[in-house]
Amino acid sequence: QLQLVESGGGLVEPGGSLRLSCIASGRTLDRYAIGWFRQAPGKEREGVACISMSGVNVLSTDYANSAKGRFTISRDNAKNTVYLQMNDLKPEDTAVYYCGLEAGAWTTLKAMTPDHWGQGTQVTVSS
Repeated sequence: QLQLVESGGGLVEPGGSLRLSCIASGRTLDRYAIGWFRQAPGKEREGVACISMSGVNVLSTDYANSAKGRFTISRDNAKNTVYLQMNDLKPEDTAVYYCGLEAGAWTTLKAMTPDHWGQGTQVTVSS
């Protein structure tokens, strides 16, 4: 049973930074994509960034326009962890952030359809 656990959310002032972590456990996959998604109150869940992996190799990364230049997705293979470094945070970044995994995929963010989800971590950007 594959499990995803997010952490790293919190309260930060506008312009600040946070690093979210998504730890995957339970199964070993050769090819997969992990994405970060977010859902703000009253809004639909939207993709933020994704990374496609083959073994320990990064095949590609993809970002939402809102994330480009501010957020970076990365992978630590030794820790089975995918990170989302978020800089220059804005109040509109406030949301619950989820990581999702699509097994066997090499995909773009828009095409990604996760079949496993974490429980989410709250990010609040406010002064």
